[in-house]
Amino acid sequence: MPISSTTPYTYFIVTFCCDSKRKNAVSMFLSALVVVVTTSLVLVQCHDCKDYDLSASDQSFLMNFKHYLRTTRKEEGISTGKPVASGVTYVRWGKKGCPKGVDMVYTGQVGGNNHGSKAGGVNYLCLPNDPENGESQKDDNAQLFGSEYEIGSSYTPSGMKADMQQKEVPCAVCFQRRRSVHLMIPGRKTCYKGWTSEYSGFLMTDHKNHSSKDYLCVDKDAEPLDNKTSNENEALLYGIRTKCGSLRCPPYKDATDVRCVVCTK
Repeated sequence: MPISSTTPYTYFIVTFCCDSKRKNAVSMFLSALVVVVTTSLVLVQCHDCKDYDLSASDQSFLMNFKHYLRTTRKEEGISTGKPVASGVTYVRWGKKGCPKGVDMVYTGQVGGNNHGSKAGGVNYLCLPNDPENGESQKDDNAQLFGSEYEIGSSYTPSGMKADMQQKEVPCAVCFQRRRSVHLMIPGRKTCYKGWTSEYSGFLMTDHKNHSSKDYLCVDKDAEPLDNKTSNENEALLYGIRTKCGSLRCPPYKDATDVRCVVCTK
């Protein structure tokens, strides 16, 4: 059975949409018709409802209405059900919390492989403080140790607290809702134009005579995990220095701290 003609409504929409000053009135009018038209769309698109037959004017009305929803709803910032940017996560090494205005996924401590291991994992990990532990095993393949600062004497980056020697390293996984990508820039303390700084610090890793590890951008205001001090010498963090030669000086300078900054956009 045919649906009643919708030509008057089509004429109403086209006429009012041509007048930008009455756009809000059109929006209110069409919002009131959403339930009715949506129901009609479901009936029309149902493959089992073969008794319904749309006239040319009916089809024109439905096409205009769907076009309106796609365009004006997008302009008004109303969700169309399509995926949107969900934000970006990054690790803030050396701190228990995230910068102001940034959500914290979890806080924990830095872990990694022993500095003397010849193989195995080379990356540092931000281990949560509330782990869900596995079952005990007899095989010895220990590769996950706590990390501690080795920043006594000359290994302390300029400006970082020196009283954290041999204390464990905290970390926090942060979720920045208003950004979609993040970037750690070595050798700088500020971000490039168009990027926002999350935090800045110093590039750190294990000693050059130990097994290889990742470079971490450790917060310039780094803190210890707690007040305990031990010298277990497992996964370690040292301040690093530049070496001129293949590294061009200038623009770099020899034997200096290496700054870093974590940026989002």
